Amino acid sequence: MRTVFDPSELGTGRFYRLMTAAIVPRPIAWVSTVSADGVPNVAPYSFFTVAAVNPPVVQFTSVGRKDSVRNIEETGEFVINVATVPLMERVNATSAGFAHDVDEFATVGLRPERSERVHPPRVAESPAAIECTLHRVIEVGDCFVVMGDVVAVSVRADVLAEDGLPDVAALAPASRLGRNEWGLTPQVRHLDRPE
Repeated sequence: MRTVFDPSELGTGRFYRLMTAAIVPRPIAWVSTVSADGVPNVAPYSFFTVAAVNPPVVQFTSVGRKDSVRNIEETGEFVINVATVPLMERVNATSAGFAHDVDEFATVGLRPERSERVHPPRVAESPAAIECTLHRVIEVGDCFVVMGDVVAVSVRADVLAEDGLPDVAALAPASRLGRNEWGLTPQVRHLDRPE
């Protein structure tokens, strides 16, 4: 037996909570931007994935038009920093509704680090960062899907495996689950695709 939920009967808030409890785990785009006035911003978004491979494009969704979206539209650049288990508390702290003129790096105790190809800084404490220029913003209902052309990826040497790719255990990514739940670095099973 199953319970069937109708979005028109449940209401937006309750249905949002249902979807975020069912669509799990979700990787976190910890997005750093700079406003047109030069104020650094960093905020987490748990609707995040790869949008295209060639050319490389990533996307995240903002529920509502937040500072990150406004900054990206103004400057055309952003960085997605990998949110990790050791950084979970600070990632969560950056989800607060700070005023537009607040430097969230300084407020939360994060070190900005110069990016390779874009103006917004990376989060120095994050082991990997994806630097992007704005591809497009698509308004969908009350949300904004932000797509970015990847111009560089930087990864700390200590999280790279012998094959030159990030090792998931060393990277230690955190994820969002439902309610106020966070996912820790998952167990890994190797399974080749069929020929």
